[in-house]
Amino acid sequence: MKKGDVVKGRITGIKPYGAFVKIDENIDGLVHISEISDGYVKNIEEYFKIGDVVKLEILDINADEKVSLSYKKVNVTNKKKYVNIHLKIGFEPLKTMLPIWIQNYGKSDD
Repeated sequence: MKKGDVVKGRITGIKPYGAFVKIDENIDGLVHISEISDGYVKNIEEYFKIGDVVKLEILDINADEKVSLSYKKVNVTNKKKYVNIHLKIGFEPLKTMLPIWIQNYGKSDD
């Protein structure tokens, strides 16, 4: 096993910063939250559940045999798409209401 290899692993734990993975009996790894998707990941449990078996790419192996893994390099993840919104009325309600608000400012409702 080396950097760049694609492996299968079982999700064994989920923390706010990433998911722990068991690759085999002796090797554990971590998928950092930044390696789950190209888009913003608010909740890792939207992608993984404990017990899931997933394909991952090995990013690095340190001296303690801890493995850094990437999910997004092997699996297609949905990026959030930005929608182009065209307002038809724009600031017209503000233009209409502002003079009324100014006129009524400071007047008591009783």
